[in-house]
Amino acid sequence: MRVDHAELSLVGARESNQDRVGVELNGDCALLVACDGMGGHAEGERAAQTALAVLSKRFQAAAKPLFDPLGFLHLGLGAAHQQIVKLGAEIPIDNRPRATIAVCLVQRGGAYWAHIGDSRTYHIRAGKVVSRTRDHSHVELLVREGVIAPEQAQNHPMRNFVESCLGGEPLLPEMELSRRQRLLRGDVLLVCTDGMWSGLSDEAIASAFASPDTALGHALATLANKAVNANGANADNTSAAALRFLE
Repeated sequence: MRVDHAELSLVGARESNQDRVGVELNGDCALLVACDGMGGHAEGERAAQTALAVLSKRFQAAAKPLFDPLGFLHLGLGAAHQQIVKLGAEIPIDNRPRATIAVCLVQRGGAYWAHIGDSRTYHIRAGKVVSRTRDHSHVELLVREGVIAPEQAQNHPMRNFVESCLGGEPLLPEMELSRRQRLLRGDVLLVCTDGMWSGLSDEAIASAFASPDTALGHALATLANKAVNANGANADNTSAAALRFLE
């Protein structure tokens, strides 16, 4: 498997960066992770770092190629949740560390992904969105039900309210896993926190990767700066990891 990959994390207009992103390559497998320590909760940075560390360690230890990719993602997110719950065991429930997460696994010409909260995975082909994850949020539900239009979601007063996350209560949170997605040469997979996609349309995000001649790292940096500028004084931590499938 030949791939290009890139990652970045910008602080935006915040005082600290609670996002964590990572790319792991091992033989013919790759793992992309984007975690967002939830604002307003204690130690969001530790929550995001813990989630990334748990997924990375489990990926490094697993036999490749993974026999059960979706099982790996499900169990990995469960393990990350348990570790973050332990971080907040002695903290009042409203202030416990929490994080959202998007994870994408690539092997044997296919991709599998899972997410909790409003960190997203995008599958992009020829500058178009093939598919993307749907946030665990009240605003996403309003869009699905046709109550508001997609463009209204970006400025909705409840846009930052997520309905599922890592950490907090011990009960395993709601998560969604994809079926295997076949990859074609030039496809791009993007995992990102909400600071990257908020303020930008899906079309704008996908078009950033339309040209195969543009270095992936350059395309990602251009997109991230566009997101920060679009959100202005409200710009959140803006983080993403991207992979371009070559062969």
